[in-house]
Amino acid sequence: MGLKRLAIGIAAFVVVSALALGLITGTFGRLFGHNSAVAGESAGGSSPAGPASSSGPSEAAGESAPSGSTAGSAGSDVPTTGPTDGAGTNGATASAELPGAVLLAARPGDKPDAATVAARIEAVSRKGVGGVYSGSAVDVGTGKKLFSHRAGVGEIPASVTKILTSSAVLSELGPEHRFTTSVVRSGKQIILVGGGDPYLASKTTAKTYPARASVADLAKLTAAALKKSKVTTVKLGYDASLFSGPSWNPSWPSGYGDQTTRTSALWVDEGRLAGYSPGPRTIDPAGQAARTFAAALEKKGIKVTGVGQAKASKKYAKVAAVRSMPLERIVERVLMVSDNDGAEVLFRQVAIAAGRPGSIKEAQRAMKATLTRLGAWQDGTVIHDGSGLSRDNRISGSTLTRLLRLAAQDSHPELRGVITGLPVAGVEGSLEHRFDGQDSSAARGMVRGKTGTLRQVYSLAGFVRTADGTLVVYAFIANGATSEYAAKNWLDNVSTAVATCGCTG
Repeated sequence: MGLKRLAIGIAAFVVVSALALGLITGTFGRLFGHNSAVAGESAGGSSPAGPASSSGPSEAAGESAPSGSTAGSAGSDVPTTGPTDGAGTNGATASAELPGAVLLAARPGDKPDAATVAARIEAVSRKGVGGVYSGSAVDVGTGKKLFSHRAGVGEIPASVTKILTSSAVLSELGPEHRFTTSVVRSGKQIILVGGGDPYLASKTTAKTYPARASVADLAKLTAAALKKSKVTTVKLGYDASLFSGPSWNPSWPSGYGDQTTRTSALWVDEGRLAGYSPGPRTIDPAGQAARTFAAALEKKGIKVTGVGQAKASKKYAKVAAVRSMPLERIVERVLMVSDNDGAEVLFRQVAIAAGRPGSIKEAQRAMKATLTRLGAWQDGTVIHDGSGLSRDNRISGSTLTRLLRLAAQDSHPELRGVITGLPVAGVEGSLEHRFDGQDSSAARGMVRGKTGTLRQVYSLAGFVRTADGTLVVYAFIANGATSEYAAKNWLDNVSTAVATCGCTG
């Protein structure tokens, strides 16, 4: 009987342990698992190194080689393809299939004590950092201010600017929006029309998530349609007029040429000649895209007699089209690896969505209008670009925490990609190699945040779940810092102080 009881006891222990393990892994999967595929894409591609010039940004937008799109049916006479992302034909995502909320609800009654939170943050040494900072921490559930230090003062934000750009474009277009690259025809001339897809690729592959539309897919569809009409020789034009005005932001130094491509509504592989960033860029992204498309057409049996700029008319017959990955996936990618190129395209798309021309000036106006509508624009905010490369930008810590709180709430599901796109500390994206110090390692896997780095400018903004279950959004922007090492350690340590806090008074 003793052996039988022992066997029953062991079996019961195994069952209970399995159930407990399932609950734990399920919980952490909901909290952090959503970005695992995105993290895999950026592995080995994002680089913390900056340009050789000491005046340039040191936060890179390095990325891995782009993937192709998965073909589908457009359900119309125009052959269309686009990434499916597991969402069905041509990527048409039903709302019921969107990923669920990734944040766990705070336990009832958990109300953080502001004095306790502030004391923990202020106890973190700023020795060696120098300069000044704008800092803010807010309880997501109640909106209660937990910490404020020059919170309303605008500072040079660096790449945390991408939080504003991402929020604005998602608010205007919605998470399921896709950008279309198309081909139209007039006689024996076809025109490649750019739709502002930041991740349009040159080649088709299915190895990287999320899948990207490609000119290789577009050439395949176009060639099939032309042959069906018994056309095998064409002249190719290209139209990138969706975006207007200067392609290079006047507030950027010329030395940033390895950090971002001249912004265009038509490019392939983000205009990166070596396939990564920082790195060499084409000075003619639209022309390069057209030539890449022409070469793909030739491989499909269509002779191209010439390539040049053209203007598409709405009267021209549509031949074929490819669609981008959903906007939510684009935003996640931009935030995860701090992609300057992608952010600048989204910046122009905010203006287009507002019915304005796709210029820098109109994007600036549209950003202010959208953020004002969201209740996140504050006096003193200045936005010159979408990536944060401009040293003329000014954003406060409280502006960032307002937006992050909106994105974390159920009342703004359209902004969810801003939250799911934030890298996890010590795990992925631009935070993969951070939080490795003695005072910050406890927060690895527990903090999510968007980094920002320019010369003497260091920032970090995101959210943490405290040790007692409270969800807190935070933002810290340091300007005039005299030591990059000390500044980054301080940012890691202050967010760790919040993450490890038992602060419910």
